[in-house]
Amino acid sequence: MAEPYDLFVIGGGINGCGIARDAQGRGLNVALAEMGDLAGATSSASTKLFHGGLRYLEYFEFKLVRHALQEREILLSAMPHISWPMRFVLPLSKDMRFDNSTPTSRILSAVMPWMKGRRPNWLIRLGLFLYDNLGGRKILPGTDRVSLDGTSEGAPLQDRFTKAYEYSDCWVEDSRLVVLNARDAEERGAKIMVRTKVASAEREGDLWRIELEGEGAGMVYAKALVNAGGPWVADVVRNVARQNSSEGVRLVRGSHIVTRKLYDHDKCYFFQGTDGRIIFAIPYETDFTLIGTTDAEHFDDPRAAECTPEERDYLLNFANEYFKESLSAQDVVWTYSGVRPLYDDGAKSATAATRDYVLSLDAKGAPMLNVFGGKITTYRVLAEDAWDKLAGFFPNAGGKWTAGVALPGGDFPVDGVQAQIDQLKSAFPFLTDRWAKRLIRAYGTDAKNMLGLAKSTEDLGRDFGATLTEAEVRWLMTREYARSAGDVVWRRSKIGLHLTPAQIDALDEFMRDAAQAA
Repeated sequence: MAEPYDLFVIGGGINGCGIARDAQGRGLNVALAEMGDLAGATSSASTKLFHGGLRYLEYFEFKLVRHALQEREILLSAMPHISWPMRFVLPLSKDMRFDNSTPTSRILSAVMPWMKGRRPNWLIRLGLFLYDNLGGRKILPGTDRVSLDGTSEGAPLQDRFTKAYEYSDCWVEDSRLVVLNARDAEERGAKIMVRTKVASAEREGDLWRIELEGEGAGMVYAKALVNAGGPWVADVVRNVARQNSSEGVRLVRGSHIVTRKLYDHDKCYFFQGTDGRIIFAIPYETDFTLIGTTDAEHFDDPRAAECTPEERDYLLNFANEYFKESLSAQDVVWTYSGVRPLYDDGAKSATAATRDYVLSLDAKGAPMLNVFGGKITTYRVLAEDAWDKLAGFFPNAGGKWTAGVALPGGDFPVDGVQAQIDQLKSAFPFLTDRWAKRLIRAYGTDAKNMLGLAKSTEDLGRDFGATLTEAEVRWLMTREYARSAGDVVWRRSKIGLHLTPAQIDALDEFMRDAAQAA
């Protein structure tokens, strides 16, 4: 029998890759298996924000919000290439109403019935005060009250909106976050296997015997097992590890639409709905606007999640309550949908279900840790908390280490993006401004390594369109686990928005041929 791994992680989403990186950095021997592509499900279908979750304050989720607010700046300092500060504009309106779906709104309606369901501006300001102060900000600016009259922020909005609050959160390239955590784990010694499914996991003495199918097919052993299966976490418990558990997940579908660019500034809008929900409208991939998200119960296979026509129309109608220019289905250029595996806490609605995570340890023999729920902003502290559950089984492991430690390509200051772009253009004068910015925002300091000794665009090999070259594709195949065109244009990047179907097919054929020749 080969030497057993210390820890085997099932699932290549953000929680699985974050746990693998954390544990490997503590000195453990770690392996991870993902049945598809890294970030192939929920972790590439988020709203792409590191945020505290302003609306969670209405559900009294103060611990969750505080942890998330604290994490924003810790994460930002470790990945300034794929995450950056963003200002959020929250328009105020005297005729804005809300229902009684949250604990806060029900209390206010009981003690102040004359409000008649209206969310008062003072309540919003109170929430933003807590938001500014719960997490100990050092980098991000606090809340301001701003005018929408005659300003760029007010220009795309209906005239009835004249005032707004403006606060801070952060953008993050979600699927790149996952891949870079996996890369860092591997560079520290972990074994990362994509297109590798765990067919079964059984306790055998004080070890787990794990049968693998796909690229990494074979039998391996591990001292401890982590189930970070995301939407499939319950399936792994019952059908892969064949364990009894009363715990489960509540699958909630979050759908997004992408439209043509709706405004010219770089800020995000936070819109409140009369149904008590909120959506964001966010500048996206230079030429587009991202609008989302929905909260709908999902009862089918998570891989079948898609934005339904009803969800699309809901988001369009929601946005049309705010924007001057009316949007229709013809303005939608792309949609995506992900299934959030929320811990089933018995909440009455999908919107009210907790976004916090639950870590459940089964120590009846070789330990198995099941990860329920979680959100992208708290993935790093989730990994630390997961380790706390397992630490007793590995007494010689190291301590906490990930806070602020740069991910690959992120070894430069938070405010150093433009300097990186300028340096890249100086070293490679054939790059356009837009091309250089895209490369730094994706690869950071690794962009120079990827371009190598190139003196011209021709030196980068085949041009697949939208500045995607053969050199970049080969980097993604050899360094970032990409196997198909979909991996490249929808997860390692969103270049698919700028390519034709024929160009994507050509890329897929190239990658198949390159893989066979390797």
